[in-house]
Amino acid sequence: MTRARETFGGGVAVITGAAAGIGAGLARHAHRLGMTVVLVDVDAQAAAALRDELPGSIDVVCDVRDADAMAALAERVYRDVGSVRLLVNNAGVEQFGYLWDTPVANWNRVMDINVSGVFHGVRAFLPRMIAAQTRAWVWNLSSIGGVAVVPLQTPYIVSKHAVLALTECLRLEVELAGHADLIQVQAVLPGAVKSNIFETAGGVDPAADGTDVAAAESQRAAMLDIKADAMDPIEAAEVVFDQAADGAFYLLTQPDYVGSAMAERAEVLRSRTPPQLRTTRRFDPAEH
Repeated sequence: MTRARETFGGGVAVITGAAAGIGAGLARHAHRLGMTVVLVDVDAQAAAALRDELPGSIDVVCDVRDADAMAALAERVYRDVGSVRLLVNNAGVEQFGYLWDTPVANWNRVMDINVSGVFHGVRAFLPRMIAAQTRAWVWNLSSIGGVAVVPLQTPYIVSKHAVLALTECLRLEVELAGHADLIQVQAVLPGAVKSNIFETAGGVDPAADGTDVAAAESQRAAMLDIKADAMDPIEAAEVVFDQAADGAFYLLTQPDYVGSAMAERAEVLRSRTPPQLRTTRRFDPAEH
């Protein structure tokens, strides 16, 4: 924690999806490290409550799907708060059900928040972070689901694979552009961390002919069972901050568990093994 305090303390942190789950854990720990935290969320009441809990923090209602709103947020932060030391693109949502049963609106919601929201955050803040010519960090929230395949959660899994690829490419682009000495890009891959993401996840349309509602809700129930033993968000945040301060690129809330999923994914690709249904072990993509 000492290294993390030395690295991040006194700086400004902007965290999207900050009002719940791992976002709130990251916000609380950032505040504990001495950061000024900008709490960005669409849930005004929850964000305001967290602001009251964290003296000196700032709550902002903003939808990460809105590129113009994110640009305005960046302008406001740099004008009224100061240069951003840490940008955390965390906002995310879930979806259950067979892919062919997934409503188009639900697919778009997942992609717009989980993937485009990260892009909008990077596009709004990164040029200003570069221009400030001070050390800064960009964290994009992928998931253990970013290195796994899970049926009945396809939109979410796709989005987290995309965020991981986006972050890996972004790191290379920052280096190519000559900014690697100042800008540290890192990918956060949480395992199971307590949140309400499963309760608020999209499902399928029960009125549509042939839709398998039971399959979607069975997967929701399975994820809720995993949630019962999930990691505390503040504990997860502490692990992430410590790894980030040490300079790791892949920030894992549960290094052994998430690391085993990464190793398995690498072996699957190396051996070109087709995806297989699991009967005894499930990788949990619950992250915030």
